[in-house]
Order: sequence, then structure tokens, then C-alpha cells
Amino acid sequence: QVQLAESGGGLVQAGDSLRLSCLGSGRTFSKYAMGWFRQAPGKEREVVMTISRSGTSEYYADSVEGRFTISRDNAKNTVTLQMNNLKPEDTAVYYCAARWMMTPAKPKPADYDYWGQGTQVTVSS
Repeated sequence: QVQLAESGGGLVQAGDSLRLSCLGSGRTFSKYAMGWFRQAPGKEREVVMTISRSGTSEYYADSVEGRFTISRDNAKNTVTLQMNNLKPEDTAVYYCAARWMMTPAKPKPADYDYWGQGTQVTVSS
């Protein structure tokens, strides 16, 4: 079991950058594939990016290609989402999530077992 806590959200202007962090608990953090998801008002939760246990970026949404990067530090139990050139359509609550061992080929929220409480990102135009 792992507990997750996100931080780093906020209100920014279009074109700005933000870095979101997810801190995991426990000694088995490195056994979990991780992902960042987001949910905008009135919309379903969607996957943003995923990363393997060893730190390979595996999947990203088309809408964030070239702007977002994901990384992890297993020694510190952290996963980071670097978001550059933010757009108003990136406004959402961002969640990190953990799945035991492997990332599915087409990851979706139901595939992940543990979730953080979320952090709000608001991008003004």
C-alpha cells in the first residue's frame, strides 16, 4: 500500500510554468508505476502522463506533448510533473496515482489503485 500527496498547484497565466510534486509513503514506492491525471469541471478524469518503475516516461496525452515532462526519484519517493507553456485548457485538478508494477498499454484511471487528494491548477488567459 502507498499513500500519495500532491503539491505545487496554483494560479498562473498562460505561457507560465508549474512543477507538481507527488510524495509517496512506504518502502515499496519503487515497485509502483506512477501516473499523473487531471480532471476539469464537468469532464471525466483523464491521464496526462505515466512513468515506469525505473523512470521511463511511457505515455502522454497528445494535448501535453512537448510541454509536459514526468520524472521520478525513487530514493526520495517522489514523482514530478513539469508543466511548461501552460494553456487555459490545462486548468484542472491534478492527481498522482500509483499502480502495482506495470503500466497498461492504454492507461486509464480505473487501472490505478492509489490516489492523492489532488492539487488545483488554474491557468488564466
